[in-house]
Amino acid sequence: MPSFDTVLEPDMVKVRNSVDASAKEISTRFDFKGTSASVEWKDKEKEIHATGDAEFQLEQIEAVLYAKLTKQGVVLGFVDKQDKIEKLGGDRVKQVYKIKNGLEAAEAKKVVAAIKESKLKVQAQIEGDIVRITGKALDDLQAAQGALRKALPDLPLSFDNYRK
Repeated sequence: MPSFDTVLEPDMVKVRNSVDASAKEISTRFDFKGTSASVEWKDKEKEIHATGDAEFQLEQIEAVLYAKLTKQGVVLGFVDKQDKIEKLGGDRVKQVYKIKNGLEAAEAKKVVAAIKESKLKVQAQIEGDIVRITGKALDDLQAAQGALRKALPDLPLSFDNYRK
């Protein structure tokens, strides 16, 4: 039976490019000269670490970072800003942004519910951090993709692993 996987994962190359571009802009901007302002990508943890001399500087760094992410086409829904601002020593502070990768349980249940509400002849099954959708006809699968995009516009879903 034909199937595809519904996933929630950003293009990590674009995220890394955005962080690199943000770091370059921060290093050359006049208002950040002589400060400890920086932004870096932690690949293992899939996190972005922004450091600055004060909380207002973190807000300026965040504005630069979000602008670069948007310019690269990365949906800001993938960026999960952590509530806690860490104090590093002296006046330095750090903000962590986690990059979402994979559907969480609540989001996966929303996808399954949206498929059931669409009344299409397809089945949705949660498998870890993806939702596999199967159906007898390719047209039904394409209709399911449209229904998901319409029902869940706030989730930047992507569809891959097509099988015929």
